[in-house]
Amino acid sequence: MARAATMPPWVDELDPAAGPRYLQIVGLIERAVSDGRLRPGDRLPPQRKLAELLDVDLTTVTRAFGEARERGLLDAVTGRGSFISTRQEEPGPPLDLSMTIPPAPKGLRLGELMERGIAELLRRSDADQLMNYHAGGGSLAERAAGAAWLAPLLGPLSPQRILLAPGAQSALTALFQMLAAPGDTVLMEPLAYPGQIDAARRRGLAITPVAEDGDGPLPQALEEAARRTGARLFCLTPTLHNPTCRTIPIGRRQEIAALARKLDLTLIEDDPYSRLAGDAPPPLAALAPERSWHVATLSKALTPGLRTAFVLLPEGMAGDEFAAALRAVALMPAPLMTALATHWIRIGAAGELLDGVRREAAERQALARSILPASMQAHPHALHLWQPLPPYWDRHRLIESARRAGLGVMASDAFATGNHAPDAIRVALGAVPERARLAEALRLLAGIIAEEGAPA
Repeated sequence: MARAATMPPWVDELDPAAGPRYLQIVGLIERAVSDGRLRPGDRLPPQRKLAELLDVDLTTVTRAFGEARERGLLDAVTGRGSFISTRQEEPGPPLDLSMTIPPAPKGLRLGELMERGIAELLRRSDADQLMNYHAGGGSLAERAAGAAWLAPLLGPLSPQRILLAPGAQSALTALFQMLAAPGDTVLMEPLAYPGQIDAARRRGLAITPVAEDGDGPLPQALEEAARRTGARLFCLTPTLHNPTCRTIPIGRRQEIAALARKLDLTLIEDDPYSRLAGDAPPPLAALAPERSWHVATLSKALTPGLRTAFVLLPEGMAGDEFAAALRAVALMPAPLMTALATHWIRIGAAGELLDGVRREAAERQALARSILPASMQAHPHALHLWQPLPPYWDRHRLIESARRAGLGVMASDAFATGNHAPDAIRVALGAVPERARLAEALRLLAGIIAEEGAPA
């Protein structure tokens, strides 16, 4: 009772299931500032006192205050304490439901994992070498790490078939540069990852969408489009498709692989999510290994900052030409980050981080399922979901209504490879750090979708 009486009015009990406690404290400060309970210049309780009130250790509050300062919420005055910032800044970004990034796993502190990993690298490696230029494509140890990462999907692989790239976008851009000339046609799904679309257009390629059903690209449509356009390149995301979350079943994958051989198509399999999904059928690179380029980034499964993607070459192909194309896009992956990724894979930390991301994604998907309309399309471990809109909503009006409410979501137009885009939005679940804050954003979005009489 006495503790409740001394609790500042902006402080609430922390929720053990709502994510890292230090981020919950930051969320309390943010909400209190936004609703006026804390005003510029207000002094916060001493960190030790706040730790006692919240029943957390002092380091948790110290970390929360540090994060709040990074966000521009607090100013620290030596000897006097911490105050709500008086700086007049532009309003921050909206609640971000637009960027697909892995959520921070509960109980796993990425910063501490990085500190330990980098400290171990510095003990075992030459710091000058880690910060120097490296040969493109990765060292043998880094390629072996890529083989280990892909082994659960593709079985044992020779490290010689794997090259490293600084993220999937660089790899896709280099592949389009190498495999097609300006004016050529590339086949894609009707809705595709915007990075694929952008890389193809920057190469000057014509994009032809291949009609599909709920199981993915239709074989007859693929054959018709290839013969009509003369295309020799098909780029697709078979697992946890971005944006619809659809996964192509094994039967349809086998049909696509057989047609690729019949039509002499080269396949670019953009596959950021198979390790995250946990239930994906064999990749196209396993069904048509002689003609498939498999791109697997760590940005979606672990964390974007690693800037590391593994590219599996088709069987029997040397990697020199791709390495040269990649160098023209980005000279090399960041050596420190690729070394850290390699270390994490080698010691099993990458697998632990992957499991943590998968668990957190499942919690967030369950949260979304309990709040958003039942028409949403998702997967238990996806980082996003696809929300078709009711007939009374035009997607552009809804996006504007969401923006005015402080929500950032993506309309289907960003993913359309043809002239038609459905009235639907993609909702990303990983960028909002706190689960409780995500629930607020999803309830706000659900309320907007339910507003049948929303004005144009």
